[in-house]
Amino acid sequence: MTELKMKLRDEVNISGVGGGGSSRSAGYLKRASTEQLQEIFNKYASEEVNGVKYMRAGDFIQRYLRFIPEKDFNEESVKLLGGIIDTSKDGLISFPEFQAFEGLLCVPDALYKTAFQLFDTNGNGMVSFEEFVEVVRKTTLHQRMPFNFDGNFIKLYFGKDKKRLISYSEFSQLLHDFHEVYAMEAFRKSDKDGSGFISALDFQDIMVSIKSHLLTKDVKSNLVAAASGGTGGQRVSFPYFMAFNSLLNNMELIKRIYLNATGGNRNQEVTKEEFLHSAQMMSQITPLEVDILFVLCHLLHQTSISVSHEDHHSWFGRIVYSDLQAIAPEQYFKQITNRLAEIKAVSSPEERGALIQVLESAYRFTLGALAGAVGATAVYPIDLVKTRMQNQRSGSFVGELMYRNSMDCFKKVIRHEGATGLYRGLVPQLMGVAPEKAIKLTVNDLVRDKFTDKKGNIPLWGEILSGACAGGSQVIFTNPLEIVKIRLQVAGEIASTTKISALSVVKELGFFGLYKGAKACFLRDIPFSAIYFPAYAHTKAKLADENGYNHPLTLLLAGAIAGIPAASLVTPADVIKTRLQVVARQGQTTYTGVIDAFGKIMREEGPRAFWKGSVARVCRSSPQFGVTLLTYEILQRLFYVDFGGTRPTGSELNVPAVGIADEVKSTNPDHIGGYQVALPIFQGIESKFGLCLPKFKTGFIPVTPPS
Repeated sequence: MTELKMKLRDEVNISGVGGGGSSRSAGYLKRASTEQLQEIFNKYASEEVNGVKYMRAGDFIQRYLRFIPEKDFNEESVKLLGGIIDTSKDGLISFPEFQAFEGLLCVPDALYKTAFQLFDTNGNGMVSFEEFVEVVRKTTLHQRMPFNFDGNFIKLYFGKDKKRLISYSEFSQLLHDFHEVYAMEAFRKSDKDGSGFISALDFQDIMVSIKSHLLTKDVKSNLVAAASGGTGGQRVSFPYFMAFNSLLNNMELIKRIYLNATGGNRNQEVTKEEFLHSAQMMSQITPLEVDILFVLCHLLHQTSISVSHEDHHSWFGRIVYSDLQAIAPEQYFKQITNRLAEIKAVSSPEERGALIQVLESAYRFTLGALAGAVGATAVYPIDLVKTRMQNQRSGSFVGELMYRNSMDCFKKVIRHEGATGLYRGLVPQLMGVAPEKAIKLTVNDLVRDKFTDKKGNIPLWGEILSGACAGGSQVIFTNPLEIVKIRLQVAGEIASTTKISALSVVKELGFFGLYKGAKACFLRDIPFSAIYFPAYAHTKAKLADENGYNHPLTLLLAGAIAGIPAASLVTPADVIKTRLQVVARQGQTTYTGVIDAFGKIMREEGPRAFWKGSVARVCRSSPQFGVTLLTYEILQRLFYVDFGGTRPTGSELNVPAVGIADEVKSTNPDHIGGYQVALPIFQGIESKFGLCLPKFKTGFIPVTPPS
C-alpha cells in the first residue's frame, strides 16, 4: 500500500473524491494551492516512510482538525474517523489523500460523501451490512438504545441474506430513512399495550435519545409541554409523533413557505391561515405539522425571558422568521466572509449597559467616518460640477452662461484648471465629511434600534423618523463644510491674483457666518435622509439572495438606487442653499434668506431654476451614498464587534450546504481552502445524522450539538 501511495504522490488527482475538479465548487469555496497544502501537511505529518511523510489518524483528527481531544481520547473513534481520509485503509494518510479530501470538502454534497467514507471502512466504494453495523454499534445512540439489525428495514436495504452492497446514492437514502425507522421502533417499544399512544415522558426520552441532533436547547426543554399539542395532555399519539418528527426534518421547507407568504420579508408576522395558504402548493407539509409549528412557537415565546406578557398576547397565533430559526438549529454553513477582527463585547444582550451602548456608538461613528471619506473622495469631481452648475445664473446682466451643461463644465474645468481643479476644496470636504457621515449613519442606526421591536420589526414611520433625525443631526457639521467647500469650488471660475484657501474663507465668515443657509441645509438634509434610509433598507432586502445575504454588489446597487429619489426630490432646497452660501459677484442677485431666495429665483429664472444641477446631484449623491453604505457595511463585516445589539441585515455570508447542524468555527489558521469547513462537516455527521462517536476513553459520553 505504501508503494501505491508513493506513486499517487506523483500523480495527484486534485479533483477530489467526488469528482468535479473545478477551482471553485458551486462558487462556494476556493481551493487551496498544492504548495499551501503541502506545507501544512508536512507540519502535522508525524510518520516518514522511505523519505515520504505521512499523517496518522491522530495527526489529522486530533492535532490538525482538533475534533477529538488529545487526552483520554477514544482510540477506536479516532481510528474510525481517520479512515474517512485514509481511503487506502493502511493506517497512513498520504499527501494525495489529504489533498483529495480537501477537494471533497468543496463539493455541494460534501457532508453525505464524508459520511459515506466513514462507513466504507474497507475502501472499496461500497457499504456492506457488516460495515454499517460496525459503525452504528460504536455510536453513543446505539449504546443507549440498541437498534434491531434483524428488522425488515435492514433487509429491504441489504437483502434478505444481508449480502447486498450499498452504493453512495443508495447510502444517502439509507441515512435519511435510518433515524425515522429508529424512532418508530422506539415508539413501538414504548407503546407496550399497542394503543397507539405513548406517554409525554416517553416522547421526550425518544426525542432526546434519537432526534437530539434536530433539537435546539429551547425545543428540548419544551418537549413535554409540546406533547399532545401543548394542551397539557399526558399522551402522544403516533400521528402526532410522526408529524412532530416530519416538521423538524422539514424546517428548511417551512422557512421557504414563510418567505413565500411574506414575499421575502423576514420580519413580517404571519398567521396560521396565511401560512396554510402559502403551504397549499407544497403537499409535504400537513395541517397537523402546521399546528405543531405554531404550538412550538407559542411555547418558545412563553419561556423566553426577553418577551413580555403583553408581547405574548399580541404575538399569539403569529410567527416571524426568527421563530423558525429558534426551532431549527442553524443550517450547516460554509462561511465565506473572513473577518479581520472579531470581538465579543458582551456575552449576552442582557449585559448591554450604558457604557456598552456608548462604545457601540463610538464604533459605528469611527466606521462611518471612514466610509464617508471613501464615498466623498469617489464622487468629488461630480460634486464640484454640480455646485458650479447650480451657481450659474440666468436673467442677470453679468454676461453669457459660462457652461452649457454638466459635461461642458467638466471639460472646461479640466482645460483651464487641470485635473486637480476637479478636487478643489477636497481637504475641507474630507475634514467635515468624516464626522458628517459618521453622525448621520450613527444616529440613523441608533434611532432605528429604538424603534425596532424584539422580533426585528420596525414600522415605516419609524424608518422615516430615524432618517429624518439622522439628516437633522448632521447639519451641525454639514453647514460649515458646505459653505467652505462651495466657495472654494466656485473660486476657479474667475481669474484672481488672490489665492483663496479654506482658512481664509473661515476667517472671512467667522463662526456664525459658517452657518449661513442653515435653514436651507435643514430643508435639504432632513427630507433627504428620511427618504434615503428607508429606501435603502427596503431595496437592500429586495436584492438579498434566498439566504438573506447581501453581496457587496447588491449593497452598492441598493445604496445607489435609494439615492436617486432622495437626491432628486430635494434639489430645490439644495439650489437655495447654494445661492445663500456662495459669494455673489458684482451684478448678481443677493438673497437674505430662504423665502427671499425662493421668491427671487422664481421671479427671475422660473421654476426650472430649482432643478438646476439635478442630474449632476443625482450622479453625485447616488454613487456617493452607494459607496459610503457599501464601505460602512463591509467594515462592520471585516471588523466585527458584538455589542449585543442589532447588526446590519444581510451581513452574514452563509451559504447552506446539505444538512442541519450548528455552525462550528475553526480557530486553526492552517484550515485553508476546503478545510475551512472540515470542522462543520465532521460536526454535521453528528448533528445531521446523529452518528455521535464517543470522544473519550472511559465510558460513552453523549455528544450533542452545542445550543
